[in-house]
Amino acid sequence: MTLLSHDFQALSARLGSDPLQVQGPGGNTSIKGDGVMWIKASGTELANALDAPIFVAVDPEKAKAEAFGAGDGTCKATVLDPENTLRPSIETTFHALVDWAVVAHTHSVATLVHAISPEGRRIAAEKLAGLPVIFVPYHKPGVPLTGAIAKRLTPETQVIILENHGLVCAGATVKEVSDLIAEVETRLAMPVLAPPVPAPAAAAPEGYQWEAAATVLASDPRLRALALGGSYYPDHVVFLGPALPTALGQPVCLQGTDGALLQDAATTSQAAMLRCIADVLTRLPEGWEPEAIGPAAEAELLNWDAEKYRQALAARS
Repeated sequence: MTLLSHDFQALSARLGSDPLQVQGPGGNTSIKGDGVMWIKASGTELANALDAPIFVAVDPEKAKAEAFGAGDGTCKATVLDPENTLRPSIETTFHALVDWAVVAHTHSVATLVHAISPEGRRIAAEKLAGLPVIFVPYHKPGVPLTGAIAKRLTPETQVIILENHGLVCAGATVKEVSDLIAEVETRLAMPVLAPPVPAPAAAAPEGYQWEAAATVLASDPRLRALALGGSYYPDHVVFLGPALPTALGQPVCLQGTDGALLQDAATTSQAAMLRCIADVLTRLPEGWEPEAIGPAAEAELLNWDAEKYRQALAARS
């Protein structure tokens, strides 16, 4: 069996095609062995894993060393094929650090519902009892996040809850990781608590369309306050900017209490992130008070060259 196997690519594609697991170009998977690690390239989509060359081969030991200062942290210098122009994922360093053959990082909605609030994180720890799990506080993706993981990681760790970010599952085989993801998702599953609301019957402003799946973010006072009150995970900031705007001229915005608008020119990534915030907030129980990552963390993401590169690639779709 080749390292970049059909089973691995199929798992990647399945995760990338499920908006409750991965949204747009978010998330990444890797598989390593015999001194090589294949990892999703920055700006590509896991959903295309079976149809396009979205993976890039890197030297995992060199990538691990970049997490501790031996390089700039981008892992571009660890790419094995000099003809390959793809950039490794910005999270290559933590994939290299986790000493399992297969690693899958998703922006699981069920995980995010728990991971954005202290109450949710406490409940998640109870639900995941018995699994080899660690919880890692929010850090900027890339080397800062890898360093935070390194402080808590043990050889037995196979589940990582990234607070205000997502889920990592690791194992010896593709099947083991697939089964582990299913187990975590089952334990953390949350019902939709805010029923869907129809999009307004009135015509949307010129250049926009109503996004029915997110109408409740405008019409429900609590969800509206949360949606406008901050950003709860990195990819929201990268593709939509801080929180949700209320003025036209943006890819998405909330139009009063009527509904959510999606610009005709919005990218598929921006549409996916609007749906994601609706999926997360409509599952958030009363009494769970989400903590935004804050203006300083937002500014770090917005002014980061690695994320500007990913935005530029996503803008093509």
